[in-house]
Amino acid sequence: MLHLQSEAQAAKARAAEACALAEEAARNAERLQQIFAKGLTAEDRVDEARTNANARAASCQAFRASIDVANDRIQVARVALERTLLRAPFNGVVADIKAELGEILSPLAPGLSVPVAIDLIDDSCLYVTAPIDEIDAPQIRPGMKAYVSLDAVPKQRFPATVRRIAPYVLELEKQARTVEVEVQFDDATQVNNLLAGYSADVEIVLDRHETALYIPATALLPDSRVLVYPPDGALQARTVKTGLSNWQYTEVLDGLSEGEQIVVSVDRAGVAAGVKATVENKAQAQ
Repeated sequence: MLHLQSEAQAAKARAAEACALAEEAARNAERLQQIFAKGLTAEDRVDEARTNANARAASCQAFRASIDVANDRIQVARVALERTLLRAPFNGVVADIKAELGEILSPLAPGLSVPVAIDLIDDSCLYVTAPIDEIDAPQIRPGMKAYVSLDAVPKQRFPATVRRIAPYVLELEKQARTVEVEVQFDDATQVNNLLAGYSADVEIVLDRHETALYIPATALLPDSRVLVYPPDGALQARTVKTGLSNWQYTEVLDGLSEGEQIVVSVDRAGVAAGVKATVENKAQAQ
């Protein structure tokens, strides 16, 4: 690019010199014409002066044209250089550089994968994507209330809102069919220090009961059964009617009364109906 600009400057200088000589030759031819009109010079000198003036004028035009050629070459070089530049479409964080020094990347035909040069993360608007089982997806609508829990920020739930539900079902190998849901934080100031890529759990509120009897979801056995711990210590299996549920708690509509104790360590060996049991930690007994 620099040498092309230097050539353009040289062309301008040569054009200025040639045009100055052309103007001088034209003035000289005009003077000889006036002298010839008075009969003080020969006609061949006048013809020679005119020929020289015309030649100088043509040379001036040629050098001016070379300026345009040089400028066009600069423009072509700029276009070629522009095609080698990568411009970020938004402000963000460079997460990874995929290309190697000296590697050539070029756009491919439509429909083919394009080599990735860098991974650029837009951290100006953080949101959470979560796979929802296809069975639960029809109950979810944009605008529903949600809560986000992050492993990096324990014991805190961030209020959020469902902003998008994918219009298709994903079928990933060795996984259930799921629908991608996007959840946006309600208060952007609460997530200013969060990093993109955090693992998160999303709880979408389908319904709300202000007063309810509930048990830990892990205490519920198949067929909606729980193990009740009676005063005599022999565990009893009881079927309950459940209501709202999430991965932490399940609402009990019928089958249990407030104050009854149930077994929460149902996955321990030997825990079953009819087995004598004792409470290990009375402070945590339910």
